[in-house]
Amino acid sequence: MELAYYSDYAVRLVNTEEPARGKDTLTSVEAVRDLFGANQSAARRATEADVTRFRSVRARLRSVFEAADGGDETLAVDLLNSLLLEFPVSPQVSGHDFRDDDGRPLWHMHLADHPSNATAGYAAIAAMGLAFHLTEYGVDRLGLCQAAPCRNAYLDTSTNRSRRYCSDRCATRANVAAYRARKRLEADRPESTGRADDNTQATTASGDRRSELRGR
Repeated sequence: MELAYYSDYAVRLVNTEEPARGKDTLTSVEAVRDLFGANQSAARRATEADVTRFRSVRARLRSVFEAADGGDETLAVDLLNSLLLEFPVSPQVSGHDFRDDDGRPLWHMHLADHPSNATAGYAAIAAMGLAFHLTEYGVDRLGLCQAAPCRNAYLDTSTNRSRRYCSDRCATRANVAAYRARKRLEADRPESTGRADDNTQATTASGDRRSELRGR
């Protein structure tokens, strides 16, 4: 398993809240446990106290994405480093999967955490995963959805660094909104041009009448 895989932990946590919409799904210990996905042994450590602690880590991770999305690379790295220092992990070689041909373990790197609580374990993995993604692909690959008011976090893995939205749904919504805006602009333009032409013709006609009266 590539260590950058763990960056999804950060995205999942950040996206439990949509500030602009006033939505927050991180309201119970069950919601905390759901964030761990298949890692149920770690999820079972979660208690009600972790709800508040998870929210605090979430705010700090969102700040990393906000700094990166705003082009402030140094701030993004500083914020991420503060999380790494507070929530350390120990890389280990793991072999719980097996090769199909000879039954030998499929060795890969694994992030082993030694947390005092569920929040510390999750934060350690999320921060380390995000750090690997940042150093592998660049700070500008951390973004926030441009389809307002969404602002969900995403990781850009496109070949041309072109991603701007957290999902196909938001991309479609933004494209439809842009299309409608262009159509409204096109519809208004002939009307404005027509009024301008009418005013020009009226001014010209008025000038012609004045010239005719002076000549009499």
